Amino acid sequence: MGNLFKIAVRNLRRYKRRTILTASLITVGVVFVIVFIGVSGSFKNMMVGQITDSMLGHIQIHRQGYVASIDNLPLNLNIQAQGAERLEALLRRQPEVAAVSPRIKFGGMFSTFVETTNIRLNGIFPDREFQTVPLLPGRVAQGKKTLARGEIYIPDLLHKGMGAKVGDTVVIVATNQDGSVNGKQFKVAGVLESATGPGGRDGYIHILDAMEILRMEVMDISELAIRLKDFDELHSVTRRLEQLVARERNPQGKPLYEVHSWEKLSPFFNIARMIDVLTFFIKLMLIAIVLISIMNVMIMAVYERIREIGTISAIGTLPGKIRSMFVLEGFCLGVLGAVVGNVIGGIILYVINLSRITFEFGRQSGFVLAVQFNPRDILMISLIVILVSVLASLQPAFKASRMEPINALRHV
Repeated sequence: MGNLFKIAVRNLRRYKRRTILTASLITVGVVFVIVFIGVSGSFKNMMVGQITDSMLGHIQIHRQGYVASIDNLPLNLNIQAQGAERLEALLRRQPEVAAVSPRIKFGGMFSTFVETTNIRLNGIFPDREFQTVPLLPGRVAQGKKTLARGEIYIPDLLHKGMGAKVGDTVVIVATNQDGSVNGKQFKVAGVLESATGPGGRDGYIHILDAMEILRMEVMDISELAIRLKDFDELHSVTRRLEQLVARERNPQGKPLYEVHSWEKLSPFFNIARMIDVLTFFIKLMLIAIVLISIMNVMIMAVYERIREIGTISAIGTLPGKIRSMFVLEGFCLGVLGAVVGNVIGGIILYVINLSRITFEFGRQSGFVLAVQFNPRDILMISLIVILVSVLASLQPAFKASRMEPINALRHV
């Protein structure tokens, strides 16, 4: 095998121009894929982090049927206080869970004493909410980063549309589960930028204020938002929580609660999937480039070396060794293109990080493109290139090994 490898390398060096051209095509494909995966992966991670860390959390637990009716924010589908306590105790026992935040979500009317409009409100424990969605304080464009009782964060839409400013007194009016109406005055503590673009109508108040407006005697919550220590464990933790939560049953024997990862709660997951699909097709393009390049080179190599193949066959070289020689040439081309492509791609990604390219996402700006590349992806791309290079060499290699020595020697 060592001698065959030396012969393969020697043959590649004999045709330097063709070897360099083919290796260059493979290198360009590898570089393109590496840069695309690095940049698109960075954007995807930033987008997912923005959605999960500023509003949703990684996982949420609701009463069965709540998510299907979430547009109406139904108070009759809240998790009862005793059930919420059991769920929180269950979550505290999970080593993967970093933080849990109970929320009371409801719709109400927002009034500045001059104008009135509707608003979606989230009753929260500020400290626990900021641990679960740590980017939420960063959305406070005006005002303070803390929220006390009697204070409210209002969305930027109401700030601009109704002229409500930090320090103003406003009134929230809401209907509780029994149908009675109650109101409470609040002081505007901050103005929130929307995490998903214009049109956000979500405000935040202290959860005890929410209970007061809704005349709750006990804390029935709408959802439990969960943050994980390691986001990569999202799917495994979600599956385990589904199994654990499924043990809670109503008198009819049906599950009381449902577990949703952020993927089932946000339409932005579809964008993330589109990025994955684009990445897949880019990899297919790489495979096509490598396949065509290697096959072209190997076919030309067989055609130009017919007499040489006939000579080595005539002196007793076995067909298997002739096949191995051409396959090793393809293997060497794949390795060369993959190594050079990885080096150049890594340099380009490093330069992109040094450039600190900034852009906007939704209504928020100043996001820095921080390209990260998983070593597993580099290994996978390299293996794909090398494997396709070998596969592309098989057909020309079989053709060379099946030549009749006499006919090959007669070839001009």
